Amino acid sequence: MILLAIDPGPEKSAWLDYDTDAKQVVAAGIQENDMVLNLCDRAPKHCHYLAIEMIASYGMAVGASTFETCVWIGRFIQAFGMCDYDLAYRKDIKLHLCGSLRAKDANVRQALIDRFPATGGGKTPQIGTKQRPGPLYGIKSHLWSALAVAVYWADTHEETT
Repeated sequence: MILLAIDPGPEKSAWLDYDTDAKQVVAAGIQENDMVLNLCDRAPKHCHYLAIEMIASYGMAVGASTFETCVWIGRFIQAFGMCDYDLAYRKDIKLHLCGSLRAKDANVRQALIDRFPATGGGKTPQIGTKQRPGPLYGIKSHLWSALAVAVYWADTHEETT
């Protein structure tokens, strides 16, 4: 099954196609939200499910960019077809991957790296090098969050995939 996982942002979003059976990244990118919206519109032709990181309220004041991100989340879901989607909350992802709500982005990144085979070159063979890429070659920046959404969803929905 191919899953489209998105880490949304107010202007750009990270997206990742993840094969839940082979447990591998098929395609990934960070693009302007209009481009990701077009991807969501076309995605049901090759993706079976949408998982998207959702904003959660922790009682703190937030800025306009948070609300813009919420609008984009709704637009992505609508473009995908408003069916076959799940919202993934960061706290659930951190607890699942790291066993702690206090986990930082670096802890989540390391937990993800530890799940993939060390088949590439360099000091982190799961990522690898240009000459010897690993299974996570090209994953950077917000793509780590999109990958975390995908792995979390695949792990918690194994019985349905």
